Amino acid sequence: MQAKIEAAKEAFGKLLTEQLARVEEMKSQGDFVDYKSLDQITIGVCGGDGIGPAITGQAQRIMEYLLKDEIASGKVLIKNIEGLTIERRVAENAAIPADVLAELKTCDVILKGPTTTPQKGDPWPNVESANVAMRKALDLFANVRPVRIPEQGIDWTFYRENTEGAYAVGSKGVHVTEDLGVDFTVVTSQGCERIIRAAFEFAKANGKTRVSAVTKANIIKTTDGKFLETFREIAKEYPGITADEWYIDIMTAKLVDEKRRRDFQVVVLPNLYGDIITDEAAEFQGGVGTAGSANIGKKYAMFEAIHGSAPRMVKEGRDIYADPCSVIRAAAMLLAHIGFNDKADKLYKALDICTVTEKKLVMTGRDTGATGAQFADYIMETIEKL
Repeated sequence: MQAKIEAAKEAFGKLLTEQLARVEEMKSQGDFVDYKSLDQITIGVCGGDGIGPAITGQAQRIMEYLLKDEIASGKVLIKNIEGLTIERRVAENAAIPADVLAELKTCDVILKGPTTTPQKGDPWPNVESANVAMRKALDLFANVRPVRIPEQGIDWTFYRENTEGAYAVGSKGVHVTEDLGVDFTVVTSQGCERIIRAAFEFAKANGKTRVSAVTKANIIKTTDGKFLETFREIAKEYPGITADEWYIDIMTAKLVDEKRRRDFQVVVLPNLYGDIITDEAAEFQGGVGTAGSANIGKKYAMFEAIHGSAPRMVKEGRDIYADPCSVIRAAAMLLAHIGFNDKADKLYKALDICTVTEKKLVMTGRDTGATGAQFADYIMETIEKL
C-alpha cells in the first residue's frame, strides 16, 4: 500500500513541475497579435474526422467566396492541414501528431472541424482530446461562445477559461489503488487574470453593462475560490460594469428562467462549467449543431463547431447531409477576429435568413433534407443578394 502511495506522490510531483513551468511561460508572454500589421494572414483549415471534413469543407468554400479578392492579392492564404484523424492519432499515440502541430503553428488562425475523443468503452485507446491538446499547445486560453436570439431578448457571450480547471490535466489522473482514483483541477493566478480581464475588456469594448462570474466556490474553495477572488479584484477596475456572482447549479437553472435570462450579458467561468453551460445555452439557439466558438490566445486563434464528430453518420453514409451551420458560424467569428467585420456581418445575416427567416432549405441529417453543399450554396446565393 505504501508503495502505491509513493507512486501516486511521484506522479503528482511531476504534474506540479509541469504546471509551474507553464506559469513561467505565461509570465513571459507578449501582447496579442495585430493582424493589420501582417503582410499575409494564413488561415489553416483542419477538417478533423467523422463529419468534420464534410462540414468544414463547406465553410471553407464560403470563406474562399468572401475572401476571393484578398486571396487573389496574396493578403490571405488558406492552407489545408490533413492528419488530425482518430486513426492517425491512435497510430502515433498522440493527441496531435507532431507534423500536424508543426503545420498548425505556421498559421495565424485555424478553422477546425470536430475530432473524436475516446471514452471508456470505445474501441480506441485513451488518447487525449485533440481540442484540449491544441488549446494547451497554442495557449488558446479564452473560449468565446456567443448565443444571440433577438426575439427572445437573449444576447449572451460566454468567456470560458480554456487551458486550466478540470480539463488541464484530465488525462493525468492517478489510480492510487484498484479502489481509489484521483483527478486534479488546476488554477493559476495568471490563468484566472487573463480570462477574467478578457471578459471585462470585451464588455467595455462592446457596450455591455454586466459581467457574471460562475463558480462553485462555496464547495470547491481553493481553485474556484481563487477564480472568484480574482474576479472580485479585477471588477474594481471597471466601475461602469456591474459584476455579479453565481453558482454553476443556480446559473444552469436561471438560463431557462424566462424572466431572468434576459439579464445576462457576459459570463466568465472555469473550463468544465463553461463546457456544460454553453451547450445548454446553445439549445436556445437551435442546438449545439448551430453554435460556433472561438479559442483565442495572444499569438494564435482557433475557431470550431462545439459539437462532436458524429462517426455514426459517416458509417451510415450520411456525412454529406451533416449540418454545416456550426462551423460556418465559426468561420464568421474567424473573419471578424482577423478584421474582416463587413464580411463577417454579411455571413451572419445570411445565416439568419437561411436558418430563421426564409428557410428555403432544411437540414435533417438525412436524405429527407438538403446536403451540406446545397446549404452552403444557399448561403452564398443569399450573400450575393445582400
